[in-house]
Amino acid sequence: MIKIIASDMDATLLNNRMEVSQKNADAIKAAQAAGIDFMVATGRGIAEAKPLITTHNLETEFITLNGALVIDKTGKEVVSIPIPQTRAAKIVKILKAGDFYFELYTDDGTVSDSKVRRIQNVADLLVVLNPDQPYKIAVALAAARLELMNIKYVTSYDALLADPKTNVYKIIAFDKRGKKAFDDAKVQLAALGNLAVSSSSDNNIEINDINAQKGMALKRYAQFKGVDMSEVMAIGDNINDMSMIKMAGVGVAMANAVPDILAVADKTTDYNTKDGVAKAIQWALDGKI
Repeated sequence: MIKIIASDMDATLLNNRMEVSQKNADAIKAAQAAGIDFMVATGRGIAEAKPLITTHNLETEFITLNGALVIDKTGKEVVSIPIPQTRAAKIVKILKAGDFYFELYTDDGTVSDSKVRRIQNVADLLVVLNPDQPYKIAVALAAARLELMNIKYVTSYDALLADPKTNVYKIIAFDKRGKKAFDDAKVQLAALGNLAVSSSSDNNIEINDINAQKGMALKRYAQFKGVDMSEVMAIGDNINDMSMIKMAGVGVAMANAVPDILAVADKTTDYNTKDGVAKAIQWALDGKI
């Protein structure tokens, strides 16, 4: 019997308009009514993730920043795993040298050093998700969405990283050229050691402390609740979901998942555009897994 369900957000729980569908929301509520804990497991920070859930009056636990922060329904942090500050500074140096646009996720929220590049980056993502959408419209939508996000802007990351009070939980870098653009940076990051480098799309890499991974965070939460991992379902689509899909008793890949996730998952549900999460939840409610 499934007692905990953890779902990724982007390209999993969210459709291509970056919304939770009504069917997915209804399925989550049905699971909770049946006594199943539902968790959002995302690379996003809580300020970006929670508004997308509360539009349907949902209350869930959150694994955020790929497992660096776990937050309960009351908003209390129950797990906190930052990147050591000296290592974070070295990561920033590598990414700057590669001329990547990147953002820092800190205990003070998401931080960017360029509003213009952030809008361009979100617009690029929207065009990837919706190829028929004109770029000018994507830019307008990106700018509008930006106003809803609690993003902080700095002229340089240097002062932030020099402050001993700053905790950096995740660094995400983007490049619309795709996976190969990150090859050299990945080699340099690997040389630093003790880092988990994953991705949530072909156009980014996400960097965390080695102990901050979705699977590890999900296992800690299950242990806290007294639930065996055989009674846990995890749903996802991309490389940063790998650890939880492999560690959960039932790992579910979205139909739109990357090949590596499809290969390790126990089951495959429908596309994120066709309420795949709702269908996977229904399997659990019907006792079919």
